Amino acid sequence: MLKKEDWRIFMQTRKRRIYYMMMALLLTLCLLSGCITRPQAPDEPDPTAETTEKAEKYETYQEDALKVQEEFDQLTEDIFRDNISESLINLHYTVADPASLGITDYSTGFGDFTLEAMKEDLDDTKDILDQLDGYNKDLLRDDQKLTYDILKSSLSTEVRSEGMELYYQPVAPTIGVQAQLPILLAEYAFYSKKDIDEYLILLSQIDEYYAQIIEFEKAQSAAGLFMCDYILDEVLESCQGYLLSPEHSFLTETFAERLDTVEGVTDEEKAAYIEKNRQILESDFIPAYQMLTEELEKLRGTGTTEAGLWSLPKGSDYYKYMIASNTGTSYTTVDDLRKAIENQIDSDLMSMSKIIRDNPQVLDLLDNYSFNKTEPKEILEDLQKQLPKDFPDLPPCSYTVKYVPKALEGSLSPAFYLTPPLDNFENNVIYINGNDKYSSEDLYTVLAHEGYPGHLYQNVYFLNQNPCHLRSLMSFSSYSEGWATYVENYSYGLDNGLDPMLAEVLAYNNSSTLGLHALLDININYYKWTKEQVAEYLGQYYNIEGTDIVDNMYYAMIANPTNYLEYYVGYLEIIQMRDKAQKTLKDDFNLKEFNKFMLDIGPAPFNVITTYFKEWLLNYHLQ
Repeated sequence: MLKKEDWRIFMQTRKRRIYYMMMALLLTLCLLSGCITRPQAPDEPDPTAETTEKAEKYETYQEDALKVQEEFDQLTEDIFRDNISESLINLHYTVADPASLGITDYSTGFGDFTLEAMKEDLDDTKDILDQLDGYNKDLLRDDQKLTYDILKSSLSTEVRSEGMELYYQPVAPTIGVQAQLPILLAEYAFYSKKDIDEYLILLSQIDEYYAQIIEFEKAQSAAGLFMCDYILDEVLESCQGYLLSPEHSFLTETFAERLDTVEGVTDEEKAAYIEKNRQILESDFIPAYQMLTEELEKLRGTGTTEAGLWSLPKGSDYYKYMIASNTGTSYTTVDDLRKAIENQIDSDLMSMSKIIRDNPQVLDLLDNYSFNKTEPKEILEDLQKQLPKDFPDLPPCSYTVKYVPKALEGSLSPAFYLTPPLDNFENNVIYINGNDKYSSEDLYTVLAHEGYPGHLYQNVYFLNQNPCHLRSLMSFSSYSEGWATYVENYSYGLDNGLDPMLAEVLAYNNSSTLGLHALLDININYYKWTKEQVAEYLGQYYNIEGTDIVDNMYYAMIANPTNYLEYYVGYLEIIQMRDKAQKTLKDDFNLKEFNKFMLDIGPAPFNVITTYFKEWLLNYHLQ
């Protein structure tokens, strides 16, 4: 399963093509006009013959290129359609109006989640890689070359998971399917009566889908790969908010609200729909969570270790695959990546220490600071007003800010953004978690991460570039989370009411804190750190003490390996490219142009992006 340019070079290429075409045209005109400058000797080669031969070769080249380009476009479109047609929820969140793309034959369920389906997907991946090897990349358009590189890199990485399918963990605290799927159901947009009918069919199949996941978890348990009891308790707790009766379920409330958005639905039809939704929640949705919790509970104690991934038979190899798959990093070894993380943390801490040393009064501001905007709407409007200085323009779009239902506050993230369909990117949704445990979060920077110039801005910008459909489907979370983290740190330095020195300290602290989590992720899951080592490290270098804190950090890394790396490695790769551009271009460096490069290239593995960055930097430097 596929995981959810340099334009100056492109224009230069176009100019060369136009030049060749004009040359051919001028030659043709000369031949037609009979412009002969001197008589031709009997034995002298005909100069027009060589020109004609070149023109014929060029025409043949053009015909071959067009054929290859058409075939590649068809390949990417076929992959796109095959993948989104396997699951209704994937289809609906990717395309608002499938019929407009001629997509009428698709699954109305969640798709298959079985070991057999995973292996079939891997075989499909190998088949696509074989097809890619059959293309002459030089004949592709520049945008196709980028897609080719992204697709080849991504699929080559996925092949590395062969034989380790059971290491994948579908249920997990906070980011597991059991926690996030209901939110996707609650935000399932109704554009027509057909969407309402299909949604109810989909909702009624959740018990079947979870039954497949349970069988997968049982296979994990039998192989000695099940989660430890500490993490199991967190998963079971995350299910409790979905066991409420239909009358108290947020899925009942949101369903009625969505019905009101569909034109032509009578009051009688609404009442019938609401009753049917209530019945399905009672007969399928709630029993699905009851079954999930009961069956998972039966597997308690079968988790063979409370250590990181390294402790499992192929755990280290799987962790290296996860790093490659989930971060797309340009670093080729775990050792090199860890060293880069350590270096950046040290740099951030030294920069922060220097500011505090030179300006000790800044410490007095740390305990009592505030942003000049505190309400979500005014924060997002303020962020938008300040964007033009360092970011390209964005087409008009709308957004809705919602709050996580009370019953789910304990099991979901502090905030999150729902990616819109490619044909409806004008409408966006941001969720904020009002739980007290997130009260210390700075809402200003959180909304910079989720909204402008973070996820919302980046997604709308990319989709407005009219990328090929496949690129809209392919997900590279380290690019998107790395970008959002990068601009979150940027937002500290905006005109937001903070003292400038305090803003720098907060940004460095935010960066180094996330880096610490990423470093612990690697040390616990790959370098065999125990809980005791984590406690000693946190106490010695960060003055962090307390069993609960250590336990929470330790088990968070085991429950969701590479989750923190997705954020930090993407951020690290972006700031390293930015710093490289600054050092190379010096006074000619333009932050807006760098940001535009990152946005134009769009979601991709960093091992691909860094190659295109070098070309961009070289051409920019030569301007």
